[in-house]
Amino acid sequence: MSSLKSLLGALVLLTGFASQAALPDYKTVPLQQFGSDKQLQLGQLDANKPLYVKLWASWCKPCMEQMPHFEQLYKDYGDQVNFVAVNININEQPAEVNKVIQRFGLTMPVWLDQNGQLALALGLVGTPFSVLMNSQGQQVYSSHESDAALDGFIQRLAQGQQLPPEPADKVSPAQQQQQLATVSQGEQLLFITATWCDWYLADTRPTMAAQCKQAQTDLNALVAKLPKANWQGLVNHLWTDDKALADFNRQYQMKVPFRIDQYGVLFQHFNVRSIPVLLKLKDGKVLAQIDDFSDQAKVLQQLQ
Repeated sequence: MSSLKSLLGALVLLTGFASQAALPDYKTVPLQQFGSDKQLQLGQLDANKPLYVKLWASWCKPCMEQMPHFEQLYKDYGDQVNFVAVNININEQPAEVNKVIQRFGLTMPVWLDQNGQLALALGLVGTPFSVLMNSQGQQVYSSHESDAALDGFIQRLAQGQQLPPEPADKVSPAQQQQQLATVSQGEQLLFITATWCDWYLADTRPTMAAQCKQAQTDLNALVAKLPKANWQGLVNHLWTDDKALADFNRQYQMKVPFRIDQYGVLFQHFNVRSIPVLLKLKDGKVLAQIDDFSDQAKVLQQLQ
């Protein structure tokens, strides 16, 4: 009977996770207007116009390189196309977002993807990421480039052409459920970071880069002090593939098994907006969240 109860409990738990696994509708994802507390949705924009969403981060170098072109496109087509600059809000700071707006004289709306739901809905794998929708709300083009191909699509949309939708490349509900099932049962310590946060942020966010490096360097020592714990590692999927993960494991000689958070499902589920972070989980629930690794004794105290 006890085994049956355990099985039923697991099924109920997984069903609960599955119910959360529906892919968000990009039109209804809650976003925040930068500089205010106003909550907005892309579905509130003029439905008679096509839509251009650019996902970006203030510490993303290619994003900064593309900003002048982005602003020029807005000046050229802003009357015919809805433009929104959506910051992905990972390791972000309002002051840095404002610096970008001032530096490039951005005049289009700037919104924040507070919980990463829009990134999940649009299949973000790396910034900068431009997504174009026709006036029927269908995604017709996406690209990491800001080039003549993008210009051509925007021009045709601005002229009223109903371009066909491009093939979907987003996470399915089954893939989401598979990801969520890895954290649905038992106790585990989930260390979350990115393969690039120690070096890519070195110039734009040196303090954050140093924190990443310290936490990742000290992780094995922390694991050695809690050897009976179920340690798991997760790296952000942005700009990351199997080779990047292998290089990351080799560089830090990780004793913890790391995997890539495919499509950003767990980042969105746990609303991870800053890395590195350590989550103490029990049956999928967060019991403790640690983002300061400067004092290992304090970290151990929080975990125990």
